[in-house]
Amino acid sequence: MFITKKHLSRRTFLRGAGVTLTLPFLEAMVPAQTPLVRTAANPNAKFGFIYVPMGSIMKQWTPEQEGVGFEFSPILKPLEPFRNNVLVLTGLHNSGEPGHSVSSATFLSGAIPHKGNVLKLNTTVDQVIAQKIGRDTTFPSMEFATEDHSSHLGSCAGDYLCSYMSTFAWRTPTQPLPMELNPRVVFERMFGSDAATKEERKLQLDQNTSILDGVTESIKSLSKGLGQKDVAKLNEYLENVREIERQIVHSEKQRAEHSLEAPETPSGIPEDWVKHVKLKFDLQALAFQGNMTRVQTFMLSRELSTLSYPFLGVQDGHHPISHNNNVPEQVAKKAKVDTFHLSLFADYLRKLQSIQEGDGTVFDHVLYAYGSGMSNGNQHIHTNLPLVLVGGATGAVKGNKHIKVKEGSTPASNLWLTVINTAGVNIDRYGESTGRLEL
Repeated sequence: MFITKKHLSRRTFLRGAGVTLTLPFLEAMVPAQTPLVRTAANPNAKFGFIYVPMGSIMKQWTPEQEGVGFEFSPILKPLEPFRNNVLVLTGLHNSGEPGHSVSSATFLSGAIPHKGNVLKLNTTVDQVIAQKIGRDTTFPSMEFATEDHSSHLGSCAGDYLCSYMSTFAWRTPTQPLPMELNPRVVFERMFGSDAATKEERKLQLDQNTSILDGVTESIKSLSKGLGQKDVAKLNEYLENVREIERQIVHSEKQRAEHSLEAPETPSGIPEDWVKHVKLKFDLQALAFQGNMTRVQTFMLSRELSTLSYPFLGVQDGHHPISHNNNVPEQVAKKAKVDTFHLSLFADYLRKLQSIQEGDGTVFDHVLYAYGSGMSNGNQHIHTNLPLVLVGGATGAVKGNKHIKVKEGSTPASNLWLTVINTAGVNIDRYGESTGRLEL
């Protein structure tokens, strides 16, 4: 670790036994001779993409008014507190035959997946961006999920390989990126651990040791050379690390106490799906805060998911209620699930608003795209997709607007081309694009 009183390298790490801890952006990382510019338009832009399956109830998703100052629809209501940084887009489409595999595959690719044993698609938007802005971070991109196909019967739809539904991030047209389910695995990727095997991890849990204990001396040494604001920011970051570690340890002990036998589910995944989602969001926030990555994708739930939501009064699985056949009771259940998913996302956005970065917050510097590759769950179609952009986007995108295009006229790739350009990637065509979508 290299530290001077004048300047702290942006690539400074805290190191200990088996642990490497990156740091959030600190004032000490700005050279002494350089004026400290603090602005929400920080060039350290971040991008996130969240996929939800099986479309939405578009009548309850779509705002009635177009343009600036629209009234939030029932399903989008959880995002209303972020109005000035919310951009709703309706009428956009992807190509391809109706179906679950095509929905997740086309979402960020603007390409139609190949059938049979041939695995071919397109480099997805997140990876195009990561190739540009991810080179100076620990992880050029990070991929998260809460479900895979192993726990669902009939998990792979039609003539398509399972990969098309297990991820929506592709590094190349033939290389899908696996999405990590296990929070423990993510945490140890981020911070390292000597506990490489299952037995070693169990021993570490039994001893109740913390990954942060390994860098205690480095933390003390670093803190002595920092100003008051930097010390406060460092302490907040370390508290977040310790809290996430506590949650992971608790979830693993809980599984052990209940003697759960689920070979396809890695140790460290909470029993409760909601806790699992929140923990994954916490890890994503921490990765942004520590500048470990600037590009993230999260499959909140997967196509054909059979998850039920009894705490919402929805005992049926998500997939069955997406086939609501316009029965009012079933439509209401699907709308409840869609709204709940957005409420989880809104909680995460509030967390990003609480993390300071310069004179702004992480929320001020991130642009999130949230949506589905399907609109109508009864028909499995990819027209009039439910899509929304949220975040400060370093001032590059103005919110408080509903942009509605004529159905069938504009591919979603036009939006993705605009997002790619916003990230500083200078291309004039992506996927099915016919031009930029003016935001």
